[in-house]
Amino acid sequence: MPLAPANQSQLIRSSQKDEFYQTFLRNNANETFQTLAGSKRWLDWRREIELLSDLAYYGLTTFSGFQTLGEEYVNIVQVDPTKRRIPSRARRSLLVLCHAFFPYLLDKVLMCLENELEAGQESAGGVSRRQAASWRWSLESWLKKWMQHAVGLLSEPQRKACVPVVFVLQQSLTLLHRLHVALFYVSGSFYHLSKRAAGISYLRVIGRDGDDATISSSYRLLGAVSLLQLLITVCLQLNNFRQRQRARQEWKLYRNLSPQRTQSSSSRAARCILCLEERRHSTSTPCGHLFCWECITEWCNTKAECPLCREKFQPHRLVYLRNYS
Repeated sequence: MPLAPANQSQLIRSSQKDEFYQTFLRNNANETFQTLAGSKRWLDWRREIELLSDLAYYGLTTFSGFQTLGEEYVNIVQVDPTKRRIPSRARRSLLVLCHAFFPYLLDKVLMCLENELEAGQESAGGVSRRQAASWRWSLESWLKKWMQHAVGLLSEPQRKACVPVVFVLQQSLTLLHRLHVALFYVSGSFYHLSKRAAGISYLRVIGRDGDDATISSSYRLLGAVSLLQLLITVCLQLNNFRQRQRARQEWKLYRNLSPQRTQSSSSRAARCILCLEERRHSTSTPCGHLFCWECITEWCNTKAECPLCREKFQPHRLVYLRNYS
């Protein structure tokens, strides 16, 4: 019987089945470790336990040259780019690393970098407490130490500039994943980025289904809708970025304006809770709290919420009180 390429529905069902068994294995491993070591140690090591569970699942199946339970469920087999041979051990190793280990490592690197950049903007006492607490994560000690050394070489303006860069990188990874899924709906191959990186595709071991054309056309329509949604999301994020840039330009325009207050009234002027100084160019949040224009716009670059009541809002909803006294 000739082999045919696996369609989108088979690849999705296979992935869902694998995720089900991975979740089952993770839950049992977490429960066992929590029972033996206690909740405190489990909280510190839960990500590593999940990583070891995933490596064990794919090590016993893909790396060993066997089908995963999801692949066996829909009767599909892995093939290399020639579509005539099963993938080599090197390709299977690359697939397991890209699918299980690299996402874990990238998440740890970005999290440690974000924490170190934020710690660099805090007081010295706060930094020391954060560092003392971080050393409880023994598996991350070498990574944190390297991040502390790298961030320590940066100046304060460079640290402030790196904070939005890390946020943009995190958002870009999410958008890249959504783009890849949309392209999968259209092309019908490489449901995961790890399989695209390893060049591993799938063939099914059953005859050609008469509904292949209908399935492919339906998923192409879904892919087109996903691409349109992704384009709208990117446009909205770019518009939000332009509004933040406009807010910064307006602040640069008004930052040198002298306060429109008399000497007597300035002594009784309210203070901004962010800079703890006399409030200049008062700006109101949608919830009604007042801050300096520069302080609240800088705050919104990292957290789009009110510093007092934590109400979420978009930066373009800030109101600059021009004639406020």
